[in-house]
Formats: sequence, structure tokens, C-alpha cells
Amino acid sequence: MDSTRVTEHPTSHERRQPSAARPTAPADPRGALLRTPEPPAQGSTGLPAQGRPAEAPTPPGTPGAPASEGQDPTGAPTPSGTLAAATGTPAASGTPAGSQGPPAPSGGHGPTDAPTGAGSEHSQPSVTEPDPHRPRPAPETIPAQSGAEAAAVLSGKERRTGQGPAPGTPMPMRRDGDRLRFVGAATRRIARGIDLDEIVMGLCRATVPTFSDAILVYLRDPLPVGDERPTGPVVLRLRRTDRIPEDRDTEGFLLPALQPEPDLGITAELCTVRPGGALNEVLRGVRPVFADAPAARAALPELIGEDLTVPGGQRAILAPLRGRRRVIGAALFLRRPDRPAFETDDLLVAAQLATHSALGIDKAVLYGREAYIADELQRTMLPETLPRPTGVRLASRYLPAAETARVGGDWYDAIPLPGSRVALVVGDVMGHSMTSAAIMGQLRTTAQTLAGLDLPPQEVLHHLDEQAQRLGTDRMATCLYAVYDPVAHRITIANAGHPPPVLLHLGGRAEVLRVPPGAPIGVGGVDFEAVELDAPAGATLLLYTDGLVESRLRDVWTGIEQLREKLAATAQLTGADHPPPLEALCDEVLDMLGPGDRDDDIALLAARFDGIAPSDVAFWHLDPEDAAPGRARRLARKALSRWGLEELTDSLELLVSEVVTNAVRYTSRPVTLRLLRTDVLRCEVGDDVPQLPRLRQARATDEGGRGLYLVNKLARRWGATRLSTGKVVWFELNHG
Repeated sequence: MDSTRVTEHPTSHERRQPSAARPTAPADPRGALLRTPEPPAQGSTGLPAQGRPAEAPTPPGTPGAPASEGQDPTGAPTPSGTLAAATGTPAASGTPAGSQGPPAPSGGHGPTDAPTGAGSEHSQPSVTEPDPHRPRPAPETIPAQSGAEAAAVLSGKERRTGQGPAPGTPMPMRRDGDRLRFVGAATRRIARGIDLDEIVMGLCRATVPTFSDAILVYLRDPLPVGDERPTGPVVLRLRRTDRIPEDRDTEGFLLPALQPEPDLGITAELCTVRPGGALNEVLRGVRPVFADAPAARAALPELIGEDLTVPGGQRAILAPLRGRRRVIGAALFLRRPDRPAFETDDLLVAAQLATHSALGIDKAVLYGREAYIADELQRTMLPETLPRPTGVRLASRYLPAAETARVGGDWYDAIPLPGSRVALVVGDVMGHSMTSAAIMGQLRTTAQTLAGLDLPPQEVLHHLDEQAQRLGTDRMATCLYAVYDPVAHRITIANAGHPPPVLLHLGGRAEVLRVPPGAPIGVGGVDFEAVELDAPAGATLLLYTDGLVESRLRDVWTGIEQLREKLAATAQLTGADHPPPLEALCDEVLDMLGPGDRDDDIALLAARFDGIAPSDVAFWHLDPEDAAPGRARRLARKALSRWGLEELTDSLELLVSEVVTNAVRYTSRPVTLRLLRTDVLRCEVGDDVPQLPRLRQARATDEGGRGLYLVNKLARRWGATRLSTGKVVWFELNHG
């Protein structure tokens, strides 16, 4: 009996044996036909079809034998690979049983012979009117093949020669279930990425080599974020490429766009999409297209460059990447000429991959923008650099609660005060979110403003408490505010529910300072108490937030004791006469944190008290009289002579005379004059007038107004600070 010719629709590069050479299984009770496993042909590289075991095979086309999968009893292909009727009834009615059915359409390749005679109950009867369930004809681009030709494809001869299938040979079919499983696995891999690089890498690793031999991913540069409307022309940048290694049986064929050697050339890294151009039209169309499509043939040179080509035929797919609102790039899937070409159903696979990747990239860009905003917010809320006040050295550390939540409510600050003093602040707002960071920024700004008024520490906390209540009823924070005076070697501390500071003495003894705890900021109606303590030279004060000493594994007091022991142990390494370096000390303190101890943000501020020796300080009271400037010049000249700084005499006398003259002109109480010798020479003049002097340009006819102009020209730096009792005008001079 003549074998029936079967036309198969190509869907993938996985090879299957022709149905004419494959045994079939008997029909199940419902009439659906099941495939039986078949032994692979000798030398075949395809995957055997899967199914349940069957009895002795019956050649297709024999009367009474069940039809094989993918064709009806007449030999014509069916749309789904099974019979149209799943209940054992004929696929179409209207023609008496036993009559010959109509020939299957050939799509221009000739009619398909069908057996005649009394067929089985599953034979398709002929009809006089068009049947909507009639099998679709084979595409004109895929001609039918004989069993010998299909066996030659499966034998792998074309792969050994490195050539594509011969004309007239259709590509094997892959089951739709394989595509669904591949798309599911690929989208899961793409969805695992969080940032942009992970998503693009997931797309490349998921498709190469399962779906394609190589891939090129282009993204817009810069990528639009959210609702932003990009300005200027659309520019695509090659973000990533991936490919399978060169195979020996390809006879040296390489994809031109993915050559690793520089002398062989690579694809263009940047591509400007011309408005109205072919590439722009393909991107606007959103749907993937084959490289041999008219639109793609004109768009690919614009994308990869005029000098490069891609494999011919349907071995390349150009898939636009469209995010939520606009096209953000394109992906080019490539297959080698020795591999089976893409099929029509592979366009749906490429569309799914492009859609999932584009949406993931959109979300990654939004996530990156949010993380950038959070980092910038946190960085601006904390001091960028610490000041270098006289008589004290500072070091700090800040650690967020987690890499994914880099914002929090912990802060620290160091604020220079009049009289060479410095305010040390550390605080902690409840939570570690954007809201906590915003509240922290407002409280830190308020603390800086209050410090500029030179208020006592307890008054600063009182005003912070009022500010927190104005921000909201649930705005709670802890804060510790300390003022260090390097001349008096004293420190004044007020606490608002914060962990107590630890003082590391020069001899290596670590002491937890006894400071009244107070109530947290935001409670309202609570008085704060300040204590004044000794701050000996060489000692180190450590201010911190509770994230350093408290976690799920230990309570706060256990953590404070561990911190004290850590500081004492670190001080023993450098000896009793040499305090440990501040930066190294901060690192050692953070090393005490265990794997499970990072539950909260950590802010750390360390201050090394150097102080100013009494021999380097000169202080006088001057009566507000006309002779005060002359007396100030004489006292300053004697102090410079005692310190061996005679080279600064002329400059210091001129500037002191100008500042003291301005002070005694408006005050009614004694004026203070103080000279401090450190790495610079600092002069401070205080009076009881709160108005601050302002630098202005004197006119040619003015008799005064040039005093501050001289100070601004001759001094290293100068300033004026308002006090609760008046103001202080100061300037500094460099000395050798």
C-alpha cells in the first residue's frame, strides 16, 4: 500500500521522526489517539516522542488501523495533533460513512492521496459544504517531504557539513508543551533579578543556548524613569551580549556580531534611532519580527551597523522591549546556519521573553531611583565632613540597618561654638524608614539652630521636644547633647532617653558616665537635667545609638558592658600613655557586632579631648573707655613676646585695635579679650551687644566702616557668634 505523505508544521529545532515511520497506539475508550514511544533512528539526534507503550504497530493507512498523531485517517494533518472528535464520533457529519473524504489541501504542492473504501469509525467522511473543522493546509513556505528526506534530516548530515537544511525539507516540530515549560522557566529566572544587570543577565542565560545561539540586548541610554519624558533623540546602547562557544562541527562559522577578537570587529555599541526610520517603525510595532521580514531587513543595519550581517532566513528575531509606557530597548536572538531556523511559534516565545524582561527592567529602574533618592537623603541628613575645632579630634561611623534599607533615623553632629567650644550631638528617631529620616533631618536642623544661639544643653533638648510635638503626636526620638570646653577641660551633658556615653581614660580605664536618663523627645512636659563632668586631656568620649548595644540576642545594658570591655581591651594594645587612634578605635568598636546583631541603624561619634593648656591661654577684662584699644594692643604684644610669636605683632595689634574699638563704642559693660595659642593664633573679643557686625564696603567720604574690611583681608578666617549674653567676634592668624 502506498504510504501517505504528511506535511508537518515547524515549531522548533528539536527533531522528531516522520509520522509515516512511527507506530501508533490504539485509541482509548473515548476515541482520543495516544502516541507510543518509538526507538530512535540509527544516528538520529532528535528526541524520541513520548507516550504510553503500545502493542504491535500497524502501518498507517491500513484499513481499520488507528491514525497516527498529527493526521486523520486520510493522511491529512489535523490542527491539534489529535482527532477533532474526542468522544469517538466522526469529526464531521453530513456524508455517509464509507465514502471517500475530500483530499487535503496541499498549499500549492499537489494533492494528498487518501485511502478509499470502508474506513474505521474515525475515518473522516466527505462533505459537500466547507467544514470549519477541516484541517488547515500546510504553509506555502514549508513544502512536504518524503520519509527518506526526513530520515536524512534526522541523520545529522547537514550538521556535519555546517549547512542549513536543503530546500524542500521542512523543519521538525516541537511540542507546544515544551515551549510553555521553557517560557515558564525563563520568566522565573528573569523575575529573580532585582537590579538592571541581574534582569538582563537572566534574559541572556535563560535563552542561550536553549532558545538561541546568541543574543544581543540593547537598552535606551539613558533609561527613562517612571513618567519622565526623555528629551533628545532615542539612543540605544548595547547593554549585554551572550553566545554559546564555537562548535567544531560548524567548520569555523562564527556570528559576526559576537566576535571576541578586536580585529574581527563587533557590533556597534551605540545606535541612534532616526525618527521615521525602519528601526523606529519596528520598535513602534512592538511585536517581534524575523530578520528576513522587509521591515527587519532595513532595521538591522541601523541597529548593528552597516558592515555586519546576521544569519539569513528565519535565524534571527528582532524583539522590541516595551516597558509600561514606552519602548526601552530591543533584543536580537540569533541562530547559526547549521542549526534549525526559528519557527512562527517562536515569535510568541520571543514576545513573552521581551515583555517580561522589559517590565522587569522598568521596575529595576524605578527601584534604583528610589534607592538613589534614599541614599542622597541619608547623605544630606548626616554631616559630610566633621569640623576640626580647637582642642578636640573627632571620628564617626554610620551603618544602616540593612543594604536594602539604607535610610534611618540615627544621626550625629559636631557643632563649633563660641569660645573654642564644641557641641557633640547624637540622636535616634524611632524606625528606619524614609519618614524617620525626614524627621531626623528636621530635628538635626533644629539642634544646629539652637546650638548657634549658645543655649545650655538642657534648653536645647527642651526646644527639640517642642519641635517634635509640632511634627506629630507620635514623633519620638532619643538624643544626647554635650558641650566640651577645651579651656576649662569640662563637659556639660544633657540626656533625653538615650544610652549613656562611655569615657575612655588615658590609662585604659573605660567608664560609663552617670547621666540622668530623662524622657525621650516628643513626650512633652518633661524637664531635662544637665550635669557637668571633668574631661581630662587624652580621654576619649564615645557617643552611640542603641543599635550598637541592643539586639534580639542581648539587652541594652549587656551591650553597654560589652562595649566598655571592648574599649578597655583596645586601649591596652597601645599602652597606658598612648590612647588608641580614633579611626582604628571606631573600627574595633564595630567589630564587636555579631552576625545577628544588626537589627537597627548605628551612629557612632568619638571625640578625643586634647584640650588647651593654661599656658596657651591669655584672658583679660577691658573697661568700656577710650583707652581700651591702646591697652588691648599692649596686652597682646606682651602675650606674643611670651609665646615667641613676635612676627605676628603688627598684624595682631592692628586687628585687635579695630575689633576692640567697635566693641567699646556700643557697650556699657566690660569687654573680654582672650588669646588662644594652638595650631593657629585665635583672638576673641566679647561684649553684651547682641547685634552682629556685618562687612560692608565703605564709601570714599566715610570716616569709618573699614575695620572689618581690614580683618577680612589680614586674618586667616573670622566670624561673629551671638551668645545668650551678647556676642563674640573672633579671628585667626597663621603662625610658624
